[in-house]
Amino acid sequence: MMKGTEKIIAHIRADAEAQAAAIIAQAEQQCAAIREDYDKQAKESYGAKIRAGVKACEDRVSGMERIAQMEARKGVLALKQEMVSASFDKACEMIVALPQAQYIELLAKLAADAAVTGDEELVLNARDKAAVGEAVVKAANAKLEAKGVKAGLSLADTEGGFAGGLILHRGNIEVNCTAELLVELCREEMSATLAGVLFE
Repeated sequence: MMKGTEKIIAHIRADAEAQAAAIIAQAEQQCAAIREDYDKQAKESYGAKIRAGVKACEDRVSGMERIAQMEARKGVLALKQEMVSASFDKACEMIVALPQAQYIELLAKLAADAAVTGDEELVLNARDKAAVGEAVVKAANAKLEAKGVKAGLSLADTEGGFAGGLILHRGNIEVNCTAELLVELCREEMSATLAGVLFE
C-alpha cells in the first residue's frame, strides 16, 4: 500500500516537474521574444535619432551656406556699387581738372547752350571765377553771337559752392550746369554699362 502511494506521489511529482519545466521553458521563450522585440525597437529608435541628427546637421550646414552665399553676394554688390560711385566721382574730378583751354571751352558751351535771353549771369565757384571767369564769359558770348543770339552774358558777383561747372542765373530762374549735376545725369544711364566694363 505504501509503495502504491509513493508511486502516485512520485508520478504527481514527475508531472508537476514536467509542467514546471514546460512553464519555465515557455516563460524563457516569451522573455527572449520580448527582449528581441525591445532590442529591435531600441535599434530602430537609435537609428531614427541618428538619421534625424544627421538631417538636422545637414539642414543647418545648408542654411549656413545659403546665408554665407547671400552675405557674399551682398558684399560683392556693395563693392560694385561703391566702385561705380567712385568712378562717377572720378569723372567729376576729371571734368574739373581739364586743361584750362578745354575747361573754358566746356563752360562756354554749357553757358551758350543753356542761355535763353542771352543776358544771364554766370555763377562759378571761387576758384573758377578767379582763374577762368572772364574768359568763359567772353567765349560764351562769342558762341551766342555766332548763333545770331543776343550776347550779353556776364559774370555774377556771387560764387557757388560746387566742384566745377556753372549755374546760369537770371532773376528767379537758375539753370544748373554744374559738374556734379552733369555726372549725376549720366549716372542712371551709364551705371549698368560702367558696371559691365568694370566687372565683366
